[in-house]
Amino acid sequence: MTNLYTSAQCRELDRLMIEQEGVAGFDLMRRAGQAAFDELVHRWPGVRSVSICCGKGNNAGDGYIIAGLAQEIGLDVQLLQVGDASQLRGDAALAKAWAEERDVICDPGDASFTGEVIVDALLGTGLNGPLREPFQSAVERINACALPVLAVDVPSGVNADTGAVADAAVRADVTVSFIGAKLGLHTGPGLAARGELVQAGLGVTDAVLAQVPGCPWLQFDAAQLPALAIDQHKHRMGHLVVVGGDAGMGGAPLMAAEAALRAGTGLVSLLTRPEHHAAILARRPELMVRDAEDAEGAAALLERASAVVAGPGLGRAPWGERLSRLALAAGKPTVIDADGLRWLAERGLGAADTLIITPHPGEAGALLGTSAAGIEADRPAAALELARRFNAVAVLKGPGTLCAADELLGLCAHGNPGMATAGTGDVLAGLIGGLLAQGLAPSRAAAVGACLHGWAGDRAAMRRGQRGLIATDLFEAIAEAVS
Repeated sequence: MTNLYTSAQCRELDRLMIEQEGVAGFDLMRRAGQAAFDELVHRWPGVRSVSICCGKGNNAGDGYIIAGLAQEIGLDVQLLQVGDASQLRGDAALAKAWAEERDVICDPGDASFTGEVIVDALLGTGLNGPLREPFQSAVERINACALPVLAVDVPSGVNADTGAVADAAVRADVTVSFIGAKLGLHTGPGLAARGELVQAGLGVTDAVLAQVPGCPWLQFDAAQLPALAIDQHKHRMGHLVVVGGDAGMGGAPLMAAEAALRAGTGLVSLLTRPEHHAAILARRPELMVRDAEDAEGAAALLERASAVVAGPGLGRAPWGERLSRLALAAGKPTVIDADGLRWLAERGLGAADTLIITPHPGEAGALLGTSAAGIEADRPAAALELARRFNAVAVLKGPGTLCAADELLGLCAHGNPGMATAGTGDVLAGLIGGLLAQGLAPSRAAAVGACLHGWAGDRAAMRRGQRGLIATDLFEAIAEAVS
């Protein structure tokens, strides 16, 4: 995959396939049903019976095709029609007739399940707003049945554009999605609802895909890193200053600084409390450490910086606010993370000309005057609003990390649940800041840094497992990635 698409863009891909490639709409539906059915019998090879829940749109048409195919090979087929089947139109109505020719019989939508596997063909991309009856009850019944579930295209209840779940959503073991990869299956709660994802292109051509831009699917590529010249020296590779580390929080700026070193930054300095200096130098003697209490020295250090990271371990005391203001006043390309974002939300602060912000949903909610739940309701829109409101490149962290400026720059393809642990956000800020110091443009530094971070997390999880992963486990993989 190279791009992710909204439901409207997927409909456009459908239209182009029909009009330009000469594929009939019903043939596309047949391909979709066949792809989902093939996955069903592959995943559960001993299955003898299946219950298929159909709604009133094209997703139901896919379900009717699956029912007919199952009937043809002798499975015990139960098709539950949720809602009025007379509302089926076009290709979906043709699919219903096709299934009935194979002796598929419709049961009422509230009938007890008799199958060993449930197929969710209720809504697909057709969800618009909250779940309504009888679909909400159908979703709840599917989730309560404790049977394996295959979702057709999109689990019912998941917004295909945002990944949001308004009320409830089918919790699928596997989702077979069609034509274009749906943005909402790769970010937010949609990631958890979909289970394993199987993407079926249904023969969509490169010529068709090229006409619908979509949202870039970002993957780490070492070729995007700054090149190393044969006569390279450290001053050409930038000087990053990391600002943070209030009392008891010296580890946060240390992890950010070490990440920048591992990403190839030539010089990295820490501006922090003096009580942290000895421990930092014992861990990483390659770093330069300066006293944040020395206002004149701090200003001089920031003046020499190529880029700044402000926020790791900065704290919520006045000390943190003062350093946040000092860091931004330097006017250097700046990454704001962690408590720096809280100060930005509460005090406004001044903004650097070049700004990258890296909030998680809670911090993003504070920045936009809403809640974390409000952010998760539409992560793509939130990322765009963060970028617009703060004239910044925004990296909205979490499952399906999004990068945005004046448009969505893309969604990071990497990362795993084991990375939801203390310090990984500091590592990300340091990576992005280090790449910014090395001269990458802000949008590129944000995207490459996010992908490098996720790739390293995946590599570390392969070696150590996800549950016990800690932030410093990423350093070895970062060094490997950039070598």
